[in-house]
Amino acid sequence: MESLVLSAVLFAIVAWCVLAGRFSSAGLTAPIFFVAVGFALATAADPVDHHVEAELVKVVAEVTLVWILFADAASVRMREFRRDLGTYGRLLGVGLPLTVALGTVTAALLLGLDVWAALLLGAALAPTDAALGASVMTDKAVPERIRRVLNVESGLNDGIATPVVLLAIAGVATAEGIAGVEDAGHAVLALVVGVAVGGTVGALGGVVTRRARHLGWLSEELGGPAVLALALLSYTASLVVDGNGFVAAFVGGLVFGNLAGRGGATEVYFVDQSASLAAMVSWLAFGALAVPVIGAWLSWSVVLYAVLSLTVLRMVPVALALLGAGLDRYDVLFVGWFGPRGLASVIFALLALEDLADAGRELVAVIALTVLLSVLLHGTTAGPLARRFRADPDVDTPGDRASPVASDPAAQVGRFDDRNGAD
Repeated sequence: MESLVLSAVLFAIVAWCVLAGRFSSAGLTAPIFFVAVGFALATAADPVDHHVEAELVKVVAEVTLVWILFADAASVRMREFRRDLGTYGRLLGVGLPLTVALGTVTAALLLGLDVWAALLLGAALAPTDAALGASVMTDKAVPERIRRVLNVESGLNDGIATPVVLLAIAGVATAEGIAGVEDAGHAVLALVVGVAVGGTVGALGGVVTRRARHLGWLSEELGGPAVLALALLSYTASLVVDGNGFVAAFVGGLVFGNLAGRGGATEVYFVDQSASLAAMVSWLAFGALAVPVIGAWLSWSVVLYAVLSLTVLRMVPVALALLGAGLDRYDVLFVGWFGPRGLASVIFALLALEDLADAGRELVAVIALTVLLSVLLHGTTAGPLARRFRADPDVDTPGDRASPVASDPAAQVGRFDDRNGAD
């Protein structure tokens, strides 16, 4: 039976990769497809109890998150970042903390959770995933500045939220007396160590890669695998010295991307492609492990929290953060609404389910429902809302229409197509 389940998983991956263009034209996205496959396997073969090793699922989730954090951070060039530094600072320094805070308070009041569990929910549902609305990121009707802001925000907010999520998991574990999870105090120290290790590995990797490319030593065929291993090295090296591996991967990618030179985008794209494959497995595991949990915890308060998370808890902080940023009303509303919850939230749910077991099932149910609603709502509204920019001259941003998506289309636009399954 294990071979049958594995064969079904591999068949699903091959089928999606071969038919992605056709599926996408029909409005079917990779998350919807693989969540459905995972849920079907959980129903038909009962893989949750017998055929899915918990440790294996955790490893897949961790590797996926490492590659995503590294690739997203590496795609943010400081030269491009400085173009709208004030806007990014508002969204990441004001909007994101406000989203986490509102999500935490709302979870405590509406769901009756304690402070650590509420913080875990608020932080896990704060990061956005622009890949769930690839049509927005590739639609030239959307002003370049809006696409760039959404791109950078989604690339950085998961890395910023990760330490908060891990700290909250540690807090819940301590409160529930769960062994095997580090306490909150140790988690804070691990974050500092992770930053140092990630910065060191990323800097060395970036300098060495750039120098090797200049001397003609770097093989084009092996450059991508080298950076793929570098991303994992930043994670494992941090673990060796008792640091936070996810923070190390994020910082490592940020430093590497800005020191490796222009050629480094090709190697990072290979990491992003690998992350796309791992993401398929993670979505499938989400459908098999997390989605079935929803039914046991479904209530009006859970549904209400999921809806609020996708609307008020995201849009109000964004509106407050962007006051005086030079964006018109529709731009602000568009950025506020277009905050899909995606792969980062899915992986946080899988990690919580593995580390907290029964103590985390209600939280996983809320995350799962919110992500499912996001996949549906943001996937169906992305195109129509993007076309509004073309249809309504009042919301046009002069000078942005003819601009490219980014200075490196292969590294920026391609990543959204891959993770969303477009051809």
